[in-house]
Parts: sequence; C-alpha cells; structure tokens
Amino acid sequence: MPTDDCQLSQFMLKIFTIIILLLLAGCSTSPPKNISNVCDIFEEKDDWYDDSKNSFKRWGVPIQVQMAIIHQESSFKHDAETEMEYFLWIIPIGRKSSAYGYAQVKDETWDWYIKSTRNWGADRDDFEDAVDFIGWYGKMTYDTLKISKWDAKNQYLAYHEGHGGYKRKTYNKKPWLIKVAAKVDKNARKYGAQLKTCEDKLNAGWWFW
Repeated sequence: MPTDDCQLSQFMLKIFTIIILLLLAGCSTSPPKNISNVCDIFEEKDDWYDDSKNSFKRWGVPIQVQMAIIHQESSFKHDAETEMEYFLWIIPIGRKSSAYGYAQVKDETWDWYIKSTRNWGADRDDFEDAVDFIGWYGKMTYDTLKISKWDAKNQYLAYHEGHGGYKRKTYNKKPWLIKVAAKVDKNARKYGAQLKTCEDKLNAGWWFW
C-alpha cells in the first residue's frame, strides 16, 4: 500500500505540474493588464525586461523606444494581424498586409532580419525576437538615415514608412501618421520616466518586488 500511495502522489504531482505549465503558457501570451505603465508591464511579464535590456545592449535602441513602438503596433498582442479586407463588403479577400506579431513585421522585412542576424529560429509572436528585431531595425535606421536611436518619433516614421519612404518623406502626405509618431514619442518619454522609478528593482530581480 505505501508503494501505491507513493505512485499516486507522484502521478498527482505530475498532473499538477502540467496544469501549472498550461496556465503559465496561457498567461505568457496574453497582453499585460496595464500597458500604460512600463513598470507594471515588466512586473507582470518578468522576462520582458531582460529581453528588452538585451536588445538595448546589442543594438543601442533604448528600452522605452522599443516598448513604445510595440504599444503602438500591437498593444502587446503576440498574434496581432492587420484587418481583413472584403470584396463588396462581404467576401473576405485577405488581410491588408502580411504584418504580424508584437512588432507588426511584414514577411519580407522579417526575412531580411533573419538573414542579416542569422537568428534562424526567430518568431514574430515571440517577445524576445520582436524586441531584438526592433533594436536591429533601429540600428539599421541609424546607419542608413542617421536618425538617433533615442529619437522615437523619427525612428517610428522610418519604421512605418521604411527607409526608402522616409528618404522620400512620404509621411508628409500622411498627417495622421505624423500624429501617431508624436504619440509614440510621448509614450516613449513616459515609459522612460517610469522606468527610472523601477529600474533598480528590475535589475535586482523579481524577488525584490
């Protein structure tokens, strides 16, 4: 009987572990509850700070700029897609573009990133890969257009329009986009100020929260 009890306990422990892992998997892909506060985001998603910091160390694009771009592009939804288009307002004919994931990256741009960085297993719905992409693209923007990595507004304009579009100043024909870029800049400044209040705790580790 003791042996049977032991086997039953081990079985129950395995079941409990599987349930916990499934619950954690569900939580890991859901958007943060308060996306207006970067400290709350990093407290809830404790791996995201390290991912963003690693991207900053590698590419030099500040954490607050990375996060402001993701806020704008997907509201931190891992599987965000562009809206569906319809023929005669009824028949679906496909999505507006191939943009997908946290950073809303199109297929061809993602392929460019993978070939450039050799990050062969990268996925657009993986936060770590998304912030690494944003850092890489921001560095490419600096190298190509000499836009400061800290300049959230113009980094976003180049992010949205592409380097060629930014050179041609296509954004000047899109007043709505200039307003959006100003919003990204505002959020980046807000996130930066918030980050100063919690960065020491974040660097110390989750057990200090």
